This record gives sequence, structure tokens and C-alpha cells, in this order.
Amino acid sequence: MAGAIIDAQSLGVSYGTRSVWSDATFTVAPGEFVAVLGPNGAGKTTLLRVLLGLLYPSAGSVSVLGRAPRRGNAAIGYVPQRRPVDPELRLAGTELVKLGVTGRRWGIGWPGSGAPLRRQVAEAVMAVGAEAFAGLPIGTLSGGELQRLALAQTIVGGPQLLLLDEPLASLDVRNQVAVSHLVADLARDRGMAVMLIAHDVNPLLPVLDKVIYIAGGRLTVGRPEEVITSKQLSALYDANVEVLRDSRGRMFVVGLEDEHAHPHDRDRPATVGH
Repeated sequence: MAGAIIDAQSLGVSYGTRSVWSDATFTVAPGEFVAVLGPNGAGKTTLLRVLLGLLYPSAGSVSVLGRAPRRGNAAIGYVPQRRPVDPELRLAGTELVKLGVTGRRWGIGWPGSGAPLRRQVAEAVMAVGAEAFAGLPIGTLSGGELQRLALAQTIVGGPQLLLLDEPLASLDVRNQVAVSHLVADLARDRGMAVMLIAHDVNPLLPVLDKVIYIAGGRLTVGRPEEVITSKQLSALYDANVEVLRDSRGRMFVVGLEDEHAHPHDRDRPATVGH
């Protein structure tokens, strides 16, 4: 598709002789917000690795910004799964954000540092609403605050594609919703495409444009209401799965092996994509 940020055609990936998934065809447009859902081990992070140029496809083709994926592409911002931060770490949040620029350079004091760099960092911090705590040591910050700074570090270089691996994990429901809306606003304001891996789709539903659901070696792509249905999930899992809604419009899933069905509301975690 002309102008697509990502264009995958009959894409397949294998580890050795084991196929992870195959025959994936989809596009992602500028400013589009896409959630990648599916059970553990289905190949969600594998998809990001392909787009980052860390893993070669075994079949089909994929282009990112009109070219084959390549390592170290500065036009791609990537936030990996969050790891615990040492509470004794004294690195200031602004210094963490600055690494999104200086971490790509050799040496200290490269041209463009100083006032222009401080302005660039300040703009990224403001874009994610982190002004109140960006000067504090990151070891003292909450999960939601750290996630905002991670986003600032990722967007400070002006990427065209943002890849986020479970950024909502370990956040409380309020911060899940806040980060979801923040990412959506950044995508639309800056024309970035966003691909976000999640287990709980509920905080994302109000802002999603598209869902990629990975299960059973297949990718199913469409609008949330097209993909998260009894028919689609039953076909993906080759089992009798029901997606139900109660009188308040909350969604829950029944029939997934080893899953516990919980309502999709903002009072408790959901099961879709877990």
C-alpha cells in the first residue's frame, strides 16, 4: 500500500524448522494505532523482532518505511518490556530521556549538544506530561512515571514508527488507561504509526484503530469489533470460545483452556489476549 509505514505480504517466520506463524498480510498507516494480542508464546514479540531487523522472515516479504527492515533504524522507536529499576539508581529522568539522542552518538560533546539538546529533551518530556518528575532520580519513580519517561526517550529522536512491548504490564488500571491514551495522542499528533503488544485490550479499546491477533500459527487482522468475536477466537484456538457482553457493555471470554474469564471493565484485568 502506497505510503504505508509497514507493509507485510504473506509473511512467515520460523525458528529453525519450527514455524511460529505464516501467511501474514497486513499494512499499518501513518498515525495508526495497532494492538498485537494473543496467548503467551504465540509470536507477538517475534513480530517486533522482524520489524526491527533482528529476525529474517522465512517466507513472504515485509517493508518498514518503504525498505527491508534493518537493525538500528533511527526512524523506529522501540520500548522493550520493562524491567525492575534499582531504587538506588540516581540517574535523573531527563538524563534517561537524553540517551534517546546521545546513545546513538560516539563520544561526548558531539555537535548539536548543549542548548539544542536540552530543548529537544524538554519538548519530549512535555509531550508525555512528565515535567513534574523528570528531574528526579529514576529509582524513586512509580511504574507509570517510568513508562512516560521511556516513551519520552523513544520519541525524542522523532521516530515514524513506535514499537512497544507490553508497556501496560505491571501498571495499575488508572495508569494503563492514561498511558494508552497518551500513546494514541502521540501517534496522531506526530503522525507516528504505533504497534503495541498487550495482554489486556480493555484500556486500549477506546483508542485502537486495528487489532492483530496471533494464535495457532496465524495472524488475524481487523478492527477490534471484527477480530475479538466468538467466531474469530474459536477459529484461532480451534475450540469453542465465546465473547460475551453484559448489560453494561463489558466484554469477557469463556472457553479458553487454563484461562479465567473476567469482565472487560476498568475495575479488574481482562482475559482477551492473555
